[in-house]
Amino acid sequence: MSSNNVSRRKFLAGAATVGAASAMGVGTLASCSGGGGTSGTAGVFDFKKRDYTLPPMLETAPDGPVLKAGIIGCGGRGSGAAINFLDAGPNLSVVAIGDVFQDRVDSLQEKLKNEKGVEVPDENCFVGFDAYEKVIDAGVDIVILATPPKFRPDHFEAAVKARKHVFMEKPLAVDSAGIRQIIAASKMADSQGLKVVTGTQRRHQHNYVNLWNEINNNAIGHIVSANVYWNGGKLWHRDNNPSWSEMEWMIRDWVNWTWLSGDHIVEQHVHNIDVANWFIGSHPVKAVGFGSRQRRVTGDQYDNFSIDYFYEDGRHIHSMCRQINGCANGVYEIFHGTKAIATTSGGKNQIVDAAGNQLFEAQGSETSPYVQEHINLVTCIRQNIPFNEAEATAESNLVAIMGRVSAYTGKEVTYDEMMNSDMKLGPTTYIMGDIGYIETAEVPVPGTLER
Repeated sequence: MSSNNVSRRKFLAGAATVGAASAMGVGTLASCSGGGGTSGTAGVFDFKKRDYTLPPMLETAPDGPVLKAGIIGCGGRGSGAAINFLDAGPNLSVVAIGDVFQDRVDSLQEKLKNEKGVEVPDENCFVGFDAYEKVIDAGVDIVILATPPKFRPDHFEAAVKARKHVFMEKPLAVDSAGIRQIIAASKMADSQGLKVVTGTQRRHQHNYVNLWNEINNNAIGHIVSANVYWNGGKLWHRDNNPSWSEMEWMIRDWVNWTWLSGDHIVEQHVHNIDVANWFIGSHPVKAVGFGSRQRRVTGDQYDNFSIDYFYEDGRHIHSMCRQINGCANGVYEIFHGTKAIATTSGGKNQIVDAAGNQLFEAQGSETSPYVQEHINLVTCIRQNIPFNEAEATAESNLVAIMGRVSAYTGKEVTYDEMMNSDMKLGPTTYIMGDIGYIETAEVPVPGTLER
């Protein structure tokens, strides 16, 4: 069964392949001390407004004909998204659900009935790796994608080809091949007038939007550098159960396996990286970073990363994330401007001067951003407002992948290398059995990997 596995060493070799003119060309990563990105000269920057259009931030979605949603992925985030969707406004319904596990489907079916009075008929409850296809074909208008992120590109492409509007959780992919698939499907969605919202909820959070507006009105001058953090405790893990197959254990333990989650810099810290891309108005062009595995007890991932991201004009942002109990925590962003500083730390989104005096505080809303995402999606559908976040989120997702690969290899990695890489993680076929993956999985050791 080992032919179904992409080994850790092969993954890193794949991460090093790059074509300057072709999306599937070949080449090598720059060495640890070499170049490999375009950088300008830092100096006095001119302030420039950034283009970004949000839909109306309504407190509830406008009324209209019933919109029927199907949920693909019935775990914690999928069940939460289902409730968030139903809370977004009138005439919204969940009519189909699917997951690879029967117990997850049963749990969401019961939750919808008990909490929202929504009864999904048994014939619209699907189980298996092909459940997503059956949900999409069950007469739905909107598809909510909330499986482990490895499966997101295939599910998104299928939903778009079926002409469904989409809400999909972040991250959108775990590897370069998946990112390109997302971008291609996003362009197809645009051509069909489909609306797509992703789970980067800070872009739908009133105090973040209001802070961005203030920054975009020159309140801090030009952003010259930034720091973004997601330092917290361990999430969770699942110990292996003797009754589970190898595949079942990995999927139930998905946040600890890189091929399923992308590692936590991609799965979780992408939120903060996306805020940096949004506020700065562009993405970094290369990364140098490091990380390690200290206390994680299952899977093959790191539990900490520290990445220096370089922009084409010479600016830097520092990215740090950690999932280790008993350490200093903080989830926030800081943007250093030529006139002032914007920060989201301490529970306030505000602008301060060099001495820490508050110059502006962005106002929030009682509406949860998890609900606001769905309010915005439904509003855009019912008012036919063009809106598609997939490509912007894919860019942030790729920046996170770039940082992960730099930490895993110890090398400088560029955005173009990652966009053009043939990296594709995980088994080539999905069966609920033993696939020979774990026996060859390795925790990356920087500086020792073949190129």
